[in-house]
Amino acid sequence: MKKLRFLVSLTTDDNDYQIEQAQSAEDAARKFGVELQVIYADNDAITQSTQLLKAIQAEESHRPNAIVFEPVGGTALPQVARAAASAGIGWAILNRDANYVPELRKSSPAPVFVLTSDHLEIGRIQGRQIAALVPHGGAVLCIQGPGENSAAKDRTTGMQETKPGNVHPTLLRAQWTEESSQKAVRSWLKLTTSRKAAIDLIAAQDDSMAIGARKAFEELPDETEKERWLRLPFLGCDGLPKTGQAWVKSGLLTATIFVPPNAGQAIEMFVDAFARGKQPPERALTVPVSVPPLNELKRR
Repeated sequence: MKKLRFLVSLTTDDNDYQIEQAQSAEDAARKFGVELQVIYADNDAITQSTQLLKAIQAEESHRPNAIVFEPVGGTALPQVARAAASAGIGWAILNRDANYVPELRKSSPAPVFVLTSDHLEIGRIQGRQIAALVPHGGAVLCIQGPGENSAAKDRTTGMQETKPGNVHPTLLRAQWTEESSQKAVRSWLKLTTSRKAAIDLIAAQDDSMAIGARKAFEELPDETEKERWLRLPFLGCDGLPKTGQAWVKSGLLTATIFVPPNAGQAIEMFVDAFARGKQPPERALTVPVSVPPLNELKRR
């Protein structure tokens, strides 16, 4: 049998979760003896679309058997997905739902599926973490992902479901990177309203964004004000061992949420589907967990 070839398209190479996604894909490729190419879209949906179309339209001998991709923009590239299906290329969407998947599964001879983190549950866990850390209510500065991103929307919805009613969020937008979060918080700190805000906790939808927020507070010239901000609890998401979990151990973060990387799991699902000649499940979920466990946070 010809050696399977996979293309993994990720959003950016300066986000800890995306870096871990690449690592999980490389580990799976070694395990299953398949060829792998990992590309990054620099957080640009047009770049991602162009890169994928180029791979799909390449000579047949250079085309991948399947594409695993984590969408940058608000859509999961339906036209590109249809082009892949027409070329008989497998298509897996990571961490995003797409309403075209059932239609594509009927028409494509290759496997098509969604493998996603449970973003609503990630948000619910963060809401419970907030409840544990500010049990008497208060104000929370929330740093969200991009507005058009469904993962960011679902995480916000889940957080709003489980946070106490007497906790009032102030919402900022960033781009899943440390630098973008630092800029967003830096800009917010220049507003008169930020000086009047009695914030009790900072909750970011990504560990690197939580660290970016810390860096913005570290820039404050007034030592008393700086210390007041840096003493607050900081929450993140993704919880990878070398970043989020390490930052919780060192005290930079109070808590995070471990979101297992799933690019490698997608490759495993493709290998199995090609071997059996059958479609995998249409939608599979990875399960997030609080770090540390919620009962430990409550004891604090």
